[in-house]
Amino acid sequence: QVLVVESGGGTVQAGGSLRLSCVVSGFSDRRVCIDWSRQAPGKDRERVVMIDLTGRIRYADSVKGRFNISQGNDKNTLYLQMSGLKPEDTATYYCAARPSCLVWSAGGRIMASGGDPYWGQGTQVTVSS
Repeated sequence: QVLVVESGGGTVQAGGSLRLSCVVSGFSDRRVCIDWSRQAPGKDRERVVMIDLTGRIRYADSVKGRFNISQGNDKNTLYLQMSGLKPEDTATYYCAARPSCLVWSAGGRIMASGGDPYWGQGTQVTVSS
C-alpha cells in the first residue's frame, strides 16, 4: 500500500520560514518522482517543485530562490524548506509521488505527465502580513 504523508504546516509571519515533510512508502522501487504543489481557495493547483527519477529538481518561478527541497538519508522523506514566505504563499500544500514521470517547464510552471500520482492529505500553510 502506497502512503504519502505530509506534515509541518502552520502559520508564520511574512518573511518567515517553514519546513514541510513528505514521507513516501509502499513503492516497490525506492526511486520515485515526487512533487509539492499547492492550492489556495478559488485558485488552480500549482506545482511548485518536482524531483524526477534522475534526481533533477525543477522549481516554479513563483518560488525559485525561496523554496528548496532535500531528501532524508533514507530517501523516503522529502523536505520542502520555505523561506522568505509571502502572504500569497498561503495555501494547502500537497505532496504527490508517482513511479514514473515526464517533467518539463513551460512559462515558469512545472508540467508533468506519466504514472498515476499518489497524493497526501495536504497541510495548511498560512502566511500573515
